[in-house]
Amino acid sequence: MIPALHGALARLPAFAGLPPDALEPMPRKGVAHDHVRLKGRGLVARVPRWSQLGLDPAANLSQQAAAFQRAAPSGHTPELVAVLPPDGRLPMGALIVTEIAGRSPRLPGDMPAIAQALASLHRLPLPEAEARPPLPSPADPVAATLAVVERQAVWFERAGLEPAALARIQAELADARAFTLDAPSPITLVGSDVHPGNFLIDTTGKAWFTDLEKAHYGHPAIDLAHASLYTSTKWDREVAAALSPQEVTAFLSAWEAAVPPILAETTRPWLRPLRRLTWLRTLSWMARWKVEGASLSPDMPDSLSAHMDSHVDEVLRPDTVERVSRDWR
Repeated sequence: MIPALHGALARLPAFAGLPPDALEPMPRKGVAHDHVRLKGRGLVARVPRWSQLGLDPAANLSQQAAAFQRAAPSGHTPELVAVLPPDGRLPMGALIVTEIAGRSPRLPGDMPAIAQALASLHRLPLPEAEARPPLPSPADPVAATLAVVERQAVWFERAGLEPAALARIQAELADARAFTLDAPSPITLVGSDVHPGNFLIDTTGKAWFTDLEKAHYGHPAIDLAHASLYTSTKWDREVAAALSPQEVTAFLSAWEAAVPPILAETTRPWLRPLRRLTWLRTLSWMARWKVEGASLSPDMPDSLSAHMDSHVDEVLRPDTVERVSRDWR
């Protein structure tokens, strides 16, 4: 991958003369991308391994490039510098983005900073509908999220869950299907995959959201849920912390204080029901990972794969399913 990446960079005037040893592979943290530091440039190459959204390479790269461009005015995401299109040697292409120097979040202390970063995305001006592509912008983000859950729900049966866990999940899914709320539904730019492991904290304490693969226009309450649910806060092995109900409340309060009052007001009624829906979205993805993880993202480092597999097993246990679902019951 490194020779192919260097060859693609060398074809761009801005990187002419870049020596091959300037490319430094970074430790793999996630399941869908490799990252390579361009030493001395303050830049990182973000190289997709596969598309979690099922997009072809060109569409995947176009959507991610647009996401970085749309999010940049928030001041809490890397900036897009260059796009390396897919070719025979670099089949998924790559994005070149500014490098964020920082550490993994420490919870609960860094949750207010994460709330600020999310608020900075959520309060960006909403483009007119025709200007939102290539980022998805479903007319009903709640229905669209439920549709994702429905597509992934087949994996609950295939993952060999214990009967008590499967019964509780099926009851929660039935409640999500029946849920209605007669209230305005806010739509903003959302990060979507905003588990705390996708943030870095710089030396000033500022949080930076670094993984915009799934960014789209949707419901901010889903971001707030995904950032603070147990399924998310334990996913990244360098974060791996659980939040108390009081700490989740403090996180939500920090977000409300950082967004316009009307956004806070219209989001508030959705917090609890969309916490359940977001949990189902995450849990159904993890059920699929339990069955297909090794084939979806092969050649994962053993220690990373072991942590992810262990976490997936733990969140699908009956006692964990029961405990987490009490958040909204």
